Amino acid sequence: MTLLECINGPEDLKELSQDQLTRLAGEIRDVLIETVTRTSGHLGPNLGVVELTIAIHRVFDSPKDRIVFDTGHQAYVHKLLTGRFGQFGTLRQRGGLTGYPSRAESEHDLVENSHASTSLSYADGLAKAYKLRGEPHRTVVAVIGDGALTGGMAWEALNNIAAAKDSRLVMIVNDNGWSYQPTIGGLAEHLAAIRVNPRYEHVLDYIKTTVSRAPLVGAPLYGTLHGIKKGIKDVLQPQVMFEDLGLKYVGPIDGHDERMVEAALRRARDFGGPVLLHVITKKGFGYAAAEQNEIDCLHQVPAAGALPGTWSRVFGDELLAIGARRPDVVAITAAMLHPTGLAQFAAAYPDRVYDVGIAEQHAVTSAAGLAMGGLHPVVAIYSTFLNRAFGQTLMDVALHQLPVTFVLDRAGVTGPDGASHHGMWDGSIMQLVPGMKIAAPRDAKRVAELLNEAVEVSDGPTVVRFAKGKVGGEVEAVAKLGGMDVLREPAATGSGLAEDVLLVGAGPMAVTGLEIADRLGDQGIGVTVVDPRWTKPVDEALIGAARRHRLVVTVEDNGRVGGFGDAVARLLRDHDVDVPVKTFGLPQEFLSHGTREQVLEETGLTSQQLALRITEAVVLRSSGEAFDSRQAAPEGRPVE
Repeated sequence: MTLLECINGPEDLKELSQDQLTRLAGEIRDVLIETVTRTSGHLGPNLGVVELTIAIHRVFDSPKDRIVFDTGHQAYVHKLLTGRFGQFGTLRQRGGLTGYPSRAESEHDLVENSHASTSLSYADGLAKAYKLRGEPHRTVVAVIGDGALTGGMAWEALNNIAAAKDSRLVMIVNDNGWSYQPTIGGLAEHLAAIRVNPRYEHVLDYIKTTVSRAPLVGAPLYGTLHGIKKGIKDVLQPQVMFEDLGLKYVGPIDGHDERMVEAALRRARDFGGPVLLHVITKKGFGYAAAEQNEIDCLHQVPAAGALPGTWSRVFGDELLAIGARRPDVVAITAAMLHPTGLAQFAAAYPDRVYDVGIAEQHAVTSAAGLAMGGLHPVVAIYSTFLNRAFGQTLMDVALHQLPVTFVLDRAGVTGPDGASHHGMWDGSIMQLVPGMKIAAPRDAKRVAELLNEAVEVSDGPTVVRFAKGKVGGEVEAVAKLGGMDVLREPAATGSGLAEDVLLVGAGPMAVTGLEIADRLGDQGIGVTVVDPRWTKPVDEALIGAARRHRLVVTVEDNGRVGGFGDAVARLLRDHDVDVPVKTFGLPQEFLSHGTREQVLEETGLTSQQLALRITEAVVLRSSGEAFDSRQAAPEGRPVE
């Protein structure tokens, strides 16, 4: 039996010897590599925090002491040390462990967060709450990477934490020079100066030597560390930035020396006020394939880059072509140059790409400035992360009618990353923005078409949203309806079917609409399938088309409330079209992880499930019964 198999919780770590801890770290890395390369997930970040996480759980008493992981993609080691080793093989599989902390999984998980730069704000509030509730012996630990530390929220939190002198709060900056990709910006350069300083290794050796002679508890250790820090101030100056805020700083510490990290954490815990511990780690540590990966140190397995045949790559290829003829087109991303498909554009036009780090709000308002300066910025980020910049999109871009194109990767159901990553909100949120135009391509050819149309818009913002993964085959239109594509007409098929159902499918759901039409045709129901191409504004050609049909159906890979379907229903109501409308979309819930196919089936959005429900609606209409929308399953779920 391995040591890891004997760890049922953090308490089991506390009696292990140093040799056993070293052995345990090796076993954890073996399990991480074997599991994540099989199930997919975040490998590099977790390999880099093995010793750090062991030290945290030896020093602090979780769950009495609360541990908050910023972003959460480095919490696999934490899961292994808190009683979930037996389930770890189910990581990111339907019904198994999630890829991020989960309150449903363990009392040791507090924040189900995968959006960066929030941990210090959570920790600030928690520490203040414990003080007010008279629980002075509880400590809050926030683990934040140097990449997440570049986010605006982190600095707002630091400013407030520094003023709370008696908060029992330990902030661990896990500094590996990476977020998803190499961290950039002024802070990154400041921290990098420490890592690349030729005297850095000598300083670390000195710290190790000195700490090893210091007691592991009590005031002497903190005094020793603090004295070392002051003594090397002129050499490294890593603490200046933080101490100028009024924060106690310890570091830099070798994050792969468990004993050294543990000693520093014990004194930070006992200090009684906020302390920032700066640890230097190596992403992918202990696994050559990760350490030597130049793109992202195997941040995610399989790689999150824009592979040939993916929606991301199709976008990237077309933006490169646009850039060749449009020198005013520039690109912005938030630490996701490779995953969003911008790598080729960056290679060709390095002066026209701005990677702002993990700072979506800044990215959007900076794009507004670029547009005011006469350029056309393309902001390429994951759909879920645009949620954080809604205010900037509304007030900084749309209010000024600026030509900014948002390319939202991973829109709709994204799969095993789970609730925080499903891109199911943007189609509703962006419907609220005056002057916004939203495009949803159904296939690769339409990605190119709609992206070109989007960057031609000069009087307001545009969105092009597409899914994660491989693009399916191209589907050509058989006719036009206003600016929309008609993909199927009952009369054109020669089947003799009537115009029973007008099915309007947004994006890839238009292709699903063709499968539904085939199934309904077998039941003698004629279906006109339309791809709107642009889901905002809704094309008014739908008004006349709706009057020619007995039922209008909308299908979208987005939250059902406030989405494209609601916009269509509103348009028809406003024009006194009394044809019933059924809207199908994702339920307004935080959907769990699973493959795209699994999630769509659970939410009733497969062609088979939709065909059944549409058939029922048509039968009700045909039998003369009054159509009652309350008979439909709520929020797009299948009827039992």
